[in-house]
Amino acid sequence: MAKYIGPKSRIARKFKEPIFGPDKYLDKKSFPPGMHGSSKHRRKQSEYGTQLQEKQKAKYTYGILEKQFRNLFKKASSKKGITGEVLLQLIEARLDNVVYRMGIAPTRAAARQLVSHRHILVNGKVNNIPSYSVKAGDIIGVRERSRSMELITNSLAYNSNKYSWLEWDNALMSGKFLNYPDRDEIPENIKEQLIVELYSK
Repeated sequence: MAKYIGPKSRIARKFKEPIFGPDKYLDKKSFPPGMHGSSKHRRKQSEYGTQLQEKQKAKYTYGILEKQFRNLFKKASSKKGITGEVLLQLIEARLDNVVYRMGIAPTRAAARQLVSHRHILVNGKVNNIPSYSVKAGDIIGVRERSRSMELITNSLAYNSNKYSWLEWDNALMSGKFLNYPDRDEIPENIKEQLIVELYSK
């Protein structure tokens, strides 16, 4: 899932949502892809199919592989709280997602690449693991020699610090992960309870 390089509009149409951001093709074709996509006689989706689709949507949205996603679910299941909410909190705490949320990169895919190419610091040290789990109080910054990169400067120009669980200092080009977000603060349209039901079978 993290290495998907096919047409993103096709995936967005599959879920009928702009999961990768604004999509003009989705606006034109709001039905699923394929020769039978717009058919009025499509079979009603089963309960299992609905649950599986929700999990797939979450994986595509955040760019997470199946094994990584399953491991995150196991970790969420072992923690206190509502499993579905804890799962989303753990996903939000991934380094690539935090870099994206802070506005350092315009997309999660770009954030993953910045981390992998050693442009990002965690508590002053280079961290090139996109799946690294950020903890409350961690400082995420841009490596000094990478601060003039066009991708980063252009992305930060539109940074509005709109997430309450993150702090960002434009002068220092670094920010702090304050805490795990509450469920109502996470903007993604994911029905996490369906994912819990799927894994609980």
